[in-house]
Amino acid sequence: QVQLVESGGGLVQAGGSLELACEFSGNIPNIVAMGWYRQAPGGQREPVATVSSGGGTDYADSVKGRFTVSRGYARNLVYLQMNSLKPEDTALYYCNVRGYTNPGIWDDYWGQGTQVTVSS
Repeated sequence: QVQLVESGGGLVQAGGSLELACEFSGNIPNIVAMGWYRQAPGGQREPVATVSSGGGTDYADSVKGRFTVSRGYARNLVYLQMNSLKPEDTALYYCNVRGYTNPGIWDDYWGQGTQVTVSS
């Protein structure tokens, strides 16, 4: 039984900062990447920032230079440091962990989401 729980969301003024955290439990085999997606009201769930098992990171163009994703390897934790927040960052943020049971067969695990609201 795999469980992912996000925390750290809230209401912040434009220009402010938040740090999101995701703690996951259960057996997730062969993790290849983990990170964060978000879904704005009326929008689709889109990737924000991911970190691979090798340490490489990918960021959406809209957050480059402002957000930093990192993994706490000592624990089942992944973080998203969010700086210089903008109203357009307002969304429900989801933690994602991707693993595989066989090469080429991916398994995605998702948290319930944490709300980030940035006021003007």
